[in-house]
Amino acid sequence: MSARRTAVALVAAAALLAGCGGEEPEGDADGTTSPTATDRPTDRSDGSGGSDGSGGPDGSDGRTGDQRGGAEVVATMASGLAVPWGVDFLPDGRAVVTERDTARVLVITPAEGAGEGEVVEVGRIPETAPQGEAGLLGVAVSPDFEEDHLLYFYVCTAEDNRVVRAELSGEQLGETEPILTGIPGGFIHDGGRLEFGPDGFLFVSTGETGEDDLARERSGYAGKILRITTEGEPAPDNPFGDEVWSWGHRNVQGLAFDDDGRLWASEFGSSSFDELNLIEAGDDYGWPTVEGEGGEPEFHDPELTWPTDEASPSGLAYLDGHLWMAALRGERLWQIPVDGGSAGEPTPYFTGDFGRLRTVVVAPDGRLWLTTSNHDGRGDPAAEDDRILVVEP
Repeated sequence: MSARRTAVALVAAAALLAGCGGEEPEGDADGTTSPTATDRPTDRSDGSGGSDGSGGPDGSDGRTGDQRGGAEVVATMASGLAVPWGVDFLPDGRAVVTERDTARVLVITPAEGAGEGEVVEVGRIPETAPQGEAGLLGVAVSPDFEEDHLLYFYVCTAEDNRVVRAELSGEQLGETEPILTGIPGGFIHDGGRLEFGPDGFLFVSTGETGEDDLARERSGYAGKILRITTEGEPAPDNPFGDEVWSWGHRNVQGLAFDDDGRLWASEFGSSSFDELNLIEAGDDYGWPTVEGEGGEPEFHDPELTWPTDEASPSGLAYLDGHLWMAALRGERLWQIPVDGGSAGEPTPYFTGDFGRLRTVVVAPDGRLWLTTSNHDGRGDPAAEDDRILVVEP
């Protein structure tokens, strides 16, 4: 084990004494469920998400950072949202945002200077069947959007999870067209991240829906990272000739490509270790046989691990030699230096300041957009939640 991995693992080992259950399942151990988005906990008494201000509904600066310095929240781009899950940017700089439980698709025009952006609902995905962690999840803008005007969505329906696409015409979303169906769905562990790679193919993360054995079915869709064409077919040169790119995953909710085209993924563990993985075509990442390290050479070990109460990672973004990973239960944003195919010592920001953090993306201006997820049934919402925060890295 490398010194880098050892340092993180020692912290993780201490957390085992607490018997942490990780981010999922949404239901408690006795089978009861947490409050839903329509049965929300009361707001924080001070109405803010941070110890020294968080940028209120008027989009004021509300700068706040970690004690180590570095990244700062400099504005609030949007507030009053309901579990924003997927975020991607149109060629003109506007953002497309999905809401998990409402199935709304929003387009946000960034503000010029101070203040929040303009939020417009362009449509809803009618086949969405929200329950637990399922609903309208990831979104990806077509690489050829200026010609085809297509948006791609990961949707949890009553029958399955699927990838659909729809045309955005002005401020109106057209009818959806399914391109990949039959992904197993469930109350928990639905995956849901979409990311177009540098090669133009669409990468799709899926979960094992709480049924561990599905991750071990090499040819199935659950507990996998898939790679498909824009028509939903297996991408050429996939390792097994089908849609599967990598397998043996528990619940991947973050995908990001670095400058050299390497794919990184953030993955929920169970009770011991959350993971950051470097994804190689055809590799088996070991779930449920292995959680965390110790599976090589049969299984691909993670680059980094965290105690589940410090991470429960969802979104992942890459910018200027660093990965940025949003943590739900950990309520922080992790900055992770990347050198080639190796990940260095992670640094946390905003610990506890804004509650649960779901998605982080790189905006066209080089700053980060970071979404809160305090109305997802497990958070403690502030008056402005859920929000999209603007981070100066």
